[in-house]
Amino acid sequence: MSEENVTRIDLNGKEFILIGTAHVSRQSAEQVKEVIESERPDSVCIELDDQRYQSIMDRNKWKETDIFKVIKEKKATLLLMNLAISSFQNRLAKQFDIQPGQEMIQGIESAKETGADLVLADRNIQITFSRIWYNLGLTGKAQLLTSVFYSIFSKETITEEDMEKMKSKDTLNAVLTDLTESFPKLKVPLIDERDQYLAQKIKEAPGNKVVAVLGAAHIPGITKEIHKEHDVEALSQTPPKSIVPKIIGWVIPLLILSIIAYTFWANPSAGFDQALSWILWTGILAAIGAAAASGHPLAIIAAFISAPLATLHPLIAAGWVSGIVQAYFRRPNVGDFETLSEDVFTIKGFWHNKVTRVLLVVVLTNIGSSLGAFIGGADVIRVFFENL
Repeated sequence: MSEENVTRIDLNGKEFILIGTAHVSRQSAEQVKEVIESERPDSVCIELDDQRYQSIMDRNKWKETDIFKVIKEKKATLLLMNLAISSFQNRLAKQFDIQPGQEMIQGIESAKETGADLVLADRNIQITFSRIWYNLGLTGKAQLLTSVFYSIFSKETITEEDMEKMKSKDTLNAVLTDLTESFPKLKVPLIDERDQYLAQKIKEAPGNKVVAVLGAAHIPGITKEIHKEHDVEALSQTPPKSIVPKIIGWVIPLLILSIIAYTFWANPSAGFDQALSWILWTGILAAIGAAAASGHPLAIIAAFISAPLATLHPLIAAGWVSGIVQAYFRRPNVGDFETLSEDVFTIKGFWHNKVTRVLLVVVLTNIGSSLGAFIGGADVIRVFFENL
């Protein structure tokens, strides 16, 4: 049996066998099967949480998605990010003619075949995303989104030999160094915290022999962290929401309204100009966002009408309004969910599929209305000072 990409650790009378895998690699899946059948462990830990486990076991789960619920729960951007990230992995899987996450599926199947306990050892993906988003500033969020979406449409191919080389510790450390340089705050919640979480769950797995199927990126960290004790509950907490954005979200609209009201009182003509500028900037740019997403004509109109008011109310977003209108008139059907994994490979597919088009209408309308609020707000202040 090949010991390449296999790390063995003896700790407190237990043997831990860590398999470092590439998430899209036939060789990784074959090695997982070989190691588990040879070692006959008491437990098999896999790098999945319950949500991703259910998604892998039920590939038709997308069909149950309620697009209206996604919009109302403010998860459109999160879902779009998930699709973008998974599309990159699916594209590589298609290139190698292998099912995405095949090494994890193999770990699940081999655990059942050998009678080992299956342990879902990873942290909930939504908690990880929340902690990543919390640690990034506005610039970092924009850079991350740009990088993720660029990766979807990149035509660069990779050989399976390159994929296997990526599992070497030296190459991997270089990749993590690049990641840290580009997004220094990203590595902690994405890699370091999950190393700690995974290490603790692996250590607590039942039995004296434990096999863990892990992405190779986690092997160095887990090898170090498994010798320490970690508080899984603390690592599972969502970051506290700062009150500052809420205060700003109310103060700025009130300030804009106060300025317009005062200008109307002092100079009705100038006040009218301010109000018109605000309506046009927010409404037109929100409508452009909806149109850029190939929104339904009524969704574009809804974006224009709702943006001037929505930008003045922290609890409403123009994108939610236009997205709901889009979903009502162009509601995704089962076929759209069935072709979703294929459609997200290309820009054309992203704009063609009704699921992603609804999400794009929400996101691009919000971006447009936010930009309009910035420009419109600056113009309101300009007119105010001109009429003091």
